[in-house]
Amino acid sequence: MSPDAHLNELGEFLKARRAELGTRAVGLPDGAGPRRVPGLRREEVAGLAAISTDYYTRLEQGRIQGSAPVLEALARVLHLDDDQRDYLFGLAGKEAARPRRRSRQKVQPQLRRLMDDLTATPAVVMGRRMDVIAWNSLAAALVTDFARIPEKHRNYTRILFTDPAMRTLYADWETVARTSVAQLRMEAAKYPDDPRLTALVGELSVQDPDFRAWWAAHQVAALRVGTKTLHHPVAGELVLDWDTLTASTDPDQQLVVWTAEVGSPTHDGLRILASWAADRDLSGRPVD
Repeated sequence: MSPDAHLNELGEFLKARRAELGTRAVGLPDGAGPRRVPGLRREEVAGLAAISTDYYTRLEQGRIQGSAPVLEALARVLHLDDDQRDYLFGLAGKEAARPRRRSRQKVQPQLRRLMDDLTATPAVVMGRRMDVIAWNSLAAALVTDFARIPEKHRNYTRILFTDPAMRTLYADWETVARTSVAQLRMEAAKYPDDPRLTALVGELSVQDPDFRAWWAAHQVAALRVGTKTLHHPVAGELVLDWDTLTASTDPDQQLVVWTAEVGSPTHDGLRILASWAADRDLSGRPVD
């Protein structure tokens, strides 16, 4: 193909891929009223890729090639597979860099020290794909002994759906599980090429009809704040507020803490649970 033909094909390719995607697939609201044409609008793709609508329009019109970072962003937004991604870069005369395999996450030392100092507050560190990468002893006493779970299975969403004890621990397990699925879908949008996340979604979709239905609903949620009620076998009913703190040194690590108002029955219950945990081997250090 001539250079002009390459640019025209680049524009047609982008339009075709845009037409295949609905708003839910990329985490956008449906909006009001029917659309004149199927798929995403140009301004929606541009917004998701953090470029101007004018820039994206010129790409679809075959007037510019596009820089490598822009093409990378568009490949992510349009959910292109490896072959489609290579084709996109080839049309633009760029060499596509293969996605780098992500190394195992290790908890940031600052988060570890902070978490270990929270002797009266349950806390965990969540990593990519909702993996539990660190915890303190009170979190292990509150939720489950994470150290006894193999590292490859130490994922919060997976634990919710595969450990029967979670369905009795959480007073409203369905809401907790639905929210976790929505949070996991947000992770999938950030890392569409993550093979471990893809494998996790596939495993849970096969094993659990609820997960399969809720994943298909394409709801999304960020890991921020909330309240959960637990029926704990040792501490009784606990109504806990949870909040998240993001590590400035690694935005993919978030410290999640559960707290209760001083003097409340839940606060007293946490003190009882802390005393119970102190007599057991719940150090919060993984045993892989």
